[in-house]
Amino acid sequence: MKSFWDERYATPEYVYGETPNAFFKAQLEKISPGRLLLPCEGEGRNAVFAAQMGWEVEAFDQSEMGREKAMQLAERKGVHFNYQISDWSDAIYPEASFDAIALIFAHLPAAIRATAHQQLIPYLKPGGTLILEGFNPRQLKYQTGGPKDPSMLFTEAILRQDFAELELLELYETEEELDEGPYHSGRAAVIRLVGRKG
Repeated sequence: MKSFWDERYATPEYVYGETPNAFFKAQLEKISPGRLLLPCEGEGRNAVFAAQMGWEVEAFDQSEMGREKAMQLAERKGVHFNYQISDWSDAIYPEASFDAIALIFAHLPAAIRATAHQQLIPYLKPGGTLILEGFNPRQLKYQTGGPKDPSMLFTEAILRQDFAELELLELYETEEELDEGPYHSGRAAVIRLVGRKG
């Protein structure tokens, strides 16, 4: 997958745009800034926005090209955050070290998804928030982004199981008009979750 993402991010254009995901932005604006973890951060649009809001941001991704563009965007916007090249299994953080974690279109192979999702929960502080937006299976009828493998898409049942330890404040499917660069543009079937650690 690393080579896939390096190739996708190799263009000068930001393929998912330079502005934050709308759901992520709306949820983050409800929380007092603290420490934020962004797995699968890609070209850095969400990390840059969070840093501009005063969050201390930790991000990781497999793609060196994604990190390079994220650092360029951060420099242009006058912010800083820590971004490591890592896959999910190697990205280890201290327990109770984040006030929020956000998974924005962070789709993983079904074989590792549940374990990876559950790996995040200890990293949240008590009272910490998990924010997720991804594609649900109805996205397969659209050509507006996301995996073509149905097993990598999210249903309410999957997310309830993966994040059973959290209090779910929001969990719903909806359709939105995405405007996030050339690869997320147009009508899309998404699923959204907000959870709180007790």
